[in-house]
Amino acid sequence: MKQATKLEAVTQPRTIERIVTGVPTSDGAGVKLTRVLTQNLQQRLDPFLMLDNFHSDDPDDYIAGFPDHPHRGFETITYMIAGRMRHRDNAGHEGLLQNGGVQWMTAGRGIIHSEMPEQENGVMEGFQLWLNLPARRKMIPAWYRDIPKAEIPEYVTAEGVTVRVIAGTSNGVAGAMTREDTEPLYLDIDLPADSLFSTTLPATHNAFIYVYRGELTVGGTLLGESRMGILANTPQTDGVVLIASGPAKAILVAGKPLGEPIVQHGPFVMNTKEEIFQALNDLRQGHLVDVKYKA
Repeated sequence: MKQATKLEAVTQPRTIERIVTGVPTSDGAGVKLTRVLTQNLQQRLDPFLMLDNFHSDDPDDYIAGFPDHPHRGFETITYMIAGRMRHRDNAGHEGLLQNGGVQWMTAGRGIIHSEMPEQENGVMEGFQLWLNLPARRKMIPAWYRDIPKAEIPEYVTAEGVTVRVIAGTSNGVAGAMTREDTEPLYLDIDLPADSLFSTTLPATHNAFIYVYRGELTVGGTLLGESRMGILANTPQTDGVVLIASGPAKAILVAGKPLGEPIVQHGPFVMNTKEEIFQALNDLRQGHLVDVKYKA
């Protein structure tokens, strides 16, 4: 149920430092997608490691899905706007991610899972965001939570802007998930024509906006469809203001940087090359998912 919410005051909004165009690519068994947050932006957007946007009504673009593959050292947040995806993993867990739902998965010390479309036609659209884990938590046990659409808090502003709060807190509304170390904020924002939306953000958090419908003006800069705007980390700023002349939809993501080394090799993200070599060795020897946990 949507809550009616009054916007908190933002007196010094952030501006856009850089506009990023995503890179068309494929992953899994050939799923076509756009990689928006690429490896060269990981330090700048710490604690976020990757953002993929998938959107197609052609089954050939997504039907092969993501067969069994490993992960270690971070979290994946899959937000399904349209479509159905079946999750299975080495622990015997299984879940169906559907329209408007989220799966939040902690790979931790290791998980092997598959993400396969459970549809043969129609639109499949959504995002997968990778969120880093601090060094001291990279080897925690794997975990995941399926969050259906009805369990994601929503609010609506006086101007008719609808906001889904996947993580963090926005304008007094707490989201479905929290994380103490990285304090992520993850909003899906649906703006009608001639509307304004604002939310507070700590000046120290790295943040970006990705417009997936229409266009928005942010800090005097026009941000077009399928573009990511990296928000400047200007001291004393207290939030962000979005202005829509026509209907627009965007995700807003922000988080507290970990400030730790980032070493990635494919599906593994650790702090050192030696830890990557260990992950590869554990995978080869069949120990990725059952190594001992050290607190």
